[in-house]
Amino acid sequence: MDTLLDTTDWLDIGALDAVPRQGARTVVTGSGTIAVFRSLDDAVFALDDRCPHKGGPLSQGIVHGHSVTCPLHNWIIDLDTGAAAEPDEGCVRRIPVRVEAGRILLAVEIRS
Repeated sequence: MDTLLDTTDWLDIGALDAVPRQGARTVVTGSGTIAVFRSLDDAVFALDDRCPHKGGPLSQGIVHGHSVTCPLHNWIIDLDTGAAAEPDEGCVRRIPVRVEAGRILLAVEIRS
């Protein structure tokens, strides 16, 4: 019988209030830096902190609605999907994130 193994764990990275509305914070992991964004309506998103265009730090961009504008060349990235807005093309890796009891939990891969 095959057993399905849980390959994801949830890491508590801090309080929701530690990320300002329309702002971001970063978390350094073994696979790179992750930008954690909070929108004005308290939605939380997590993406690799690298614009698909030239690798700009998305965490330093301007958050508006559920998008962030890269600080280097003004590419707009959808925080829900990680996709660049047309006419630009490219996508940023999204990381599952959730909020429980006012704490931000980030999905991390368990390696065996």
